[in-house]
Amino acid sequence: MPPLQAHNLTMKFKDKMLFHIPKLQLMPNEAVYLRGDNGVGKTTLLKILSGLLQPTSGQLNCQQSRLSRWLSPNKHRIVYLHQSPYLFDNTVFNNVLYAIRFSSYSHKEKRAQVISALRKVGLETLAKEHVSVLSGGEKQRIAMARAWVTKPNILLMDEPSSSLDIESISRLHILAKELLENGASVVITSHQQNELTQLCTKQWWIKNHTLVESPVLQVIQASQPQQPFIQTEFV
Repeated sequence: MPPLQAHNLTMKFKDKMLFHIPKLQLMPNEAVYLRGDNGVGKTTLLKILSGLLQPTSGQLNCQQSRLSRWLSPNKHRIVYLHQSPYLFDNTVFNNVLYAIRFSSYSHKEKRAQVISALRKVGLETLAKEHVSVLSGGEKQRIAMARAWVTKPNILLMDEPSSSLDIESISRLHILAKELLENGASVVITSHQQNELTQLCTKQWWIKNHTLVESPVLQVIQASQPQQPFIQTEFV
C-alpha cells in the first residue's frame, strides 16, 4: 500500500482554527504516537484520516484529488477504533463477524477467523454471550478483535487503553504488533505510556494549531530493569 499523505490539512469550527497541517505522511509498517493536550484535535484528525469527517480544506493521498472526492476509506482498509467502542445489540461472535460479512471467505473460513480473533483477545469462551454482559475492557477487546479480523492497512486507535487493565492492554498490544509485522500502519493516541505506545517509533504532536513530527527513541536501561523504557524526543 502507498503511504497515506495529507497536504495543507485545515480544520475550523466556525471562525475558530483547530489546526492547520502543511504536510503529513504515514508510511506502511509505521507506528505513530499522536500526542497533544485535550481539545487540540487529536480525535478530529483521526476521524479525518479515516474518512469519517471532512476537513475545512486540504488534500489527502494525491495532490490532484480533493479530500471531498477521496475514494471510500474501505478501499484502503482504514479502521478507526473509537475510545468508546460501538458494539451492536447482538452476541460477541456476531459483533466480530459483522466486520467480514461481505468478504470472499467461505462461511467456514469466516467462523475460523472470528474464533481466532476472539481467542487472541481471550474472549473465545464468551462467543455466544450478548455484549451487554461484557465489562468496559472486554468491550474494547471485542472492538479490537473486530478491527484485527478485517486485516486493515491502517489502524487508528483513539485512546484505546484509557480505562483498561494490564491484561487488556497486553491483548491489544499483541494484535497491534501482529498487524505491524504484516505491514500495516498504526496511529495511537494515549495520555499514558504503556505497551501500546512502546510500539511507536515516531510521534505526531499537535500544538500551537499545527502538527510537529519527531522520532521516539526508546532505551532500556540494564541497570534499572524496573523501568520499561525512557522516551527521548527529538524535534
